[in-house]
Amino acid sequence: MSSILLKNFKLLEPTWGELRPGYEMLVEGTTIHALSDKPIKAQTAQVIDCHGQTLMPGLIDSHVHIFLSEVSIPSLEKMPLTLMTARAIQAMKGMLDRGFTTVRDTGGADWGIKEAVENSNVPGPRLFIAGQAIGPTGGHSDSRRRTDYGLRCRCCNAMSYTMAVSDGVSEVRRSAREQMRQGADHIKIMMSGGVASPFDPLTSLQFSMEEARAAVEEAEAFGRYACAHAYTPEAITRAAHAGVRTIEHGNLIDDVSAQLMASKGMFLVANLVAYYAMRERAEEFGMTRDMLDKNDMVIDGALRSLEICKRAGVPVAYGSDLLGQLQVDQSREFLLRREVLEPIDIIRSATTVGAQVVRMEGKLGTLQEGAFADMILINGDPLKDLAVLQNQGRDISLIMKAGHIFKNTLAA
Repeated sequence: MSSILLKNFKLLEPTWGELRPGYEMLVEGTTIHALSDKPIKAQTAQVIDCHGQTLMPGLIDSHVHIFLSEVSIPSLEKMPLTLMTARAIQAMKGMLDRGFTTVRDTGGADWGIKEAVENSNVPGPRLFIAGQAIGPTGGHSDSRRRTDYGLRCRCCNAMSYTMAVSDGVSEVRRSAREQMRQGADHIKIMMSGGVASPFDPLTSLQFSMEEARAAVEEAEAFGRYACAHAYTPEAITRAAHAGVRTIEHGNLIDDVSAQLMASKGMFLVANLVAYYAMRERAEEFGMTRDMLDKNDMVIDGALRSLEICKRAGVPVAYGSDLLGQLQVDQSREFLLRREVLEPIDIIRSATTVGAQVVRMEGKLGTLQEGAFADMILINGDPLKDLAVLQNQGRDISLIMKAGHIFKNTLAA
């Protein structure tokens, strides 16, 4: 078992909320074996001098789509699965370079790519997957052209591989069970219209209460949970009463639906950067005017949703939800949230809260003893300047996941 001793760093443990110098850390294999403000004896360990930089947990992005490699999702209908996978590998490498050692894919990633990462066949963050996102005919997961009257073959169409169309309680149960058979960590369901889908109004209500409950029941029976794409208070309320655990997006949330979420112990996974990036650059990559008009409907509510959830006591996780060519903006979410939140709260959204969302408290999002050795070393203080997390990881000197060093520029 390999041992690594890290010395001479300032510790940013999110639960403490402040930088503390004078600590040393011993990594044994994949986990943190010891963390102490006194010298640690480890004669055979590889010693890394961190030169006084900031050591913090690896970041967690709780809403990504590694297989959606085009801003214009309908373009995926022309893409073979092999190309989709190659692009996903490239996307994951970029996320890891930015310091995201864990990501939660909410539609598209399958057990094969997860297994490839876990077996070190390809570099990438820890993956928590939904398999296919499930929605009704004509809903956010139905991206067929109006001239299509049947479901597409998954073997030769990447788009149909990432989404499932199911109608009625029995079909939803079957789809949910199929995703869990395929290794899903959570079930993604559609409760309202979406920006990047071609024909559904943003304010439309999609899965019924009975359909949503069926997905929740099947997920919970398998020891998993359901997350729901929802923008409006009506969709959020329906999802909450159905037993959904996390709301994705939630831009149009109001105080009443936020209080309902808080009473049920739910999470919001916000992703402001997706809307700003789409408004600025999505048209050049083929997003239609109708979709961009829907984006304009929700962008103003993005920051407001953070304020509403803070008042109600709803934990908000860090999400990006960027498509294709826009994924380079993943870390910009830190800067956008500064308008309404303190830096430590934003950092916790990408560490502490993210770990809670994936049910890995004490293992991810922390540098306490017994946690996985997932960490990043930053040349700067993110509590004073979140810009050190920008520029595609330029200021990140070291990236470690499960005790394996993916980047180390300290000796350069």
